[in-house]
Amino acid sequence: MCGKGDEAQDDCGSREEWTLLFWTSVAVVVPVIITLWCSAQRSKRKSHMKDFFRKSKHGWHYTDLFNKPTYCCVCSQHILQGAFCDCCGVCADEQCLRRADRSLSCKEIMAPSSPEGAMEHRWVRGNVPLASYCAVCKQQCGTQPKLCDIRCVWCQTTVHDDCMESLTDGDVCDLGEFHNLIIPPHYLYRVNKLRRRHPDEYSKLGSSCGSGWTPVLVLANTRSGNNMGEVLLGEFRTLLNPVQVFDLSQLTPSKALQLCTLLPPGSVQVLVCGGDGTVGWVLDAIDAMKLKGQDQFIPRVTILPLGTGNDLSNTLGWGAGYAGEIPVEQVLRNILDAEVVKMDRWKVQVASKGVYFRKPKVLSMNNYFSVGPDALMALSFHAHREKTPSFFSSRIINKAVYFLYGTRDCLVQECKDLDKRIELELDGERVKLPSLEGIIVCNIGYWGGGCRLWEGMGDEPCPPTRLDDGLLEVVGVFGSFHCAQIQVKLANPVRLGQAHTVRLVLKSSTMPMQVDGEPWAQGPCTITITHKTQAFMLYHSAEQTDDDDDETSASETESPTPHDSPRAAGPASARA
Repeated sequence: MCGKGDEAQDDCGSREEWTLLFWTSVAVVVPVIITLWCSAQRSKRKSHMKDFFRKSKHGWHYTDLFNKPTYCCVCSQHILQGAFCDCCGVCADEQCLRRADRSLSCKEIMAPSSPEGAMEHRWVRGNVPLASYCAVCKQQCGTQPKLCDIRCVWCQTTVHDDCMESLTDGDVCDLGEFHNLIIPPHYLYRVNKLRRRHPDEYSKLGSSCGSGWTPVLVLANTRSGNNMGEVLLGEFRTLLNPVQVFDLSQLTPSKALQLCTLLPPGSVQVLVCGGDGTVGWVLDAIDAMKLKGQDQFIPRVTILPLGTGNDLSNTLGWGAGYAGEIPVEQVLRNILDAEVVKMDRWKVQVASKGVYFRKPKVLSMNNYFSVGPDALMALSFHAHREKTPSFFSSRIINKAVYFLYGTRDCLVQECKDLDKRIELELDGERVKLPSLEGIIVCNIGYWGGGCRLWEGMGDEPCPPTRLDDGLLEVVGVFGSFHCAQIQVKLANPVRLGQAHTVRLVLKSSTMPMQVDGEPWAQGPCTITITHKTQAFMLYHSAEQTDDDDDETSASETESPTPHDSPRAAGPASARA
């Protein structure tokens, strides 16, 4: 106890203050030190695991207790922290990871078949997909809270442990439901053994894979849309041969499409997971194949829309955006049922005024070219996304930002008096322009994230649109507010006409322009849009809603021919 004197009481109070200050500092500093140490250890562990993943033959990805309930394939214990392979489905905790990597093999992308020509199952025990059923007793698998039951990584057949001996087909694997889309390991093995690399040899080898074999290559842009590309890559690697699945952030489309030259001519399909820009990137790579004399290996292209606009995907019946609402298995089933159509592609040549020694800028166009308010919104959006790309990772946020830019332009009107600054020619004939703020040149039916621009509200008769007619539809808009009215079907665009060749002359000032969502600011110039080539696309006849049925019935009433209907434009081009 402290003494009764004043000095003793002061000393006692001072010691208590210092003691309180010390323990307060300890209570603050120690948790901070522990947090920093744990963070450093976690970062070190992740860096170590990332280096290990890169050197492994498995496609390892980090997982933990909160990701999904999985069991280690080595020790059979529940995984708190570990990894799973998105190719073969093997799971292992951190302690067993190296042992699993050595003892459990992954999918072999290239391997010989059995002497009888059949392919054997490749079984992995435990962690079977949810709602999977035993091939023998037809009861649900994986219901017990432990490592149980087995799955074939190629045909996705699941079998109870107790039913394994009763499996009728034994070790013969038929690659399952999607055998017509999978590149079997024995095909690549035989191609590698060929002495003469010739398309006829590939066709002979392809005949052993079945008459309807149309292998699909998956090209995914992990930066598109809601960052779903990484998840989709893993799901497709699970169902297909991993050699068929490409990450476009690591490999360009030109290099990925070289696999087409090792497959039977005319059999390959390409699934592009991304936005309209990614689809254009892949189609440009296909055009490069034509320049190399590889026309016979040209694939057919289909789309899984992950971007913001996705107008080309909408036109081809694949929807306005994918957010995981249907399983990947259904996506592959839709590809099996799709029809082949032709789609025009266009060359946009931009010759700047007064620059005689520089080559004109040449761009490829699949969807539309525009000058005016919608290009201004795209330019502003693009500039801000380049500064803070992490903010624009959601499709909803992207569309909200577009709305804000459109609202601002309604007040500022930066593109007014466009008719005084630009001249328009359709097939060589000058077109007199009303008082416009924007001109849009369309190749496809949809524009602006799901709006049927050329048809408008449908209260005025207009020539039909098709993907393969070699014609462009040219319309004008009075401003951002007019664009918004068109999108909600409160107004029609100004239809300026259809043409095989479109020429625009920007006489003065600088105007925002865009081609398929890629914007730039352009000074005085001459823009010429001419036909470039045609691409083979896959068209999906999606189920229609009641509103769609009404629109289709109305269009069929106006026009007796089925291909005049906008919804029937895709399949009609295939029949043509």
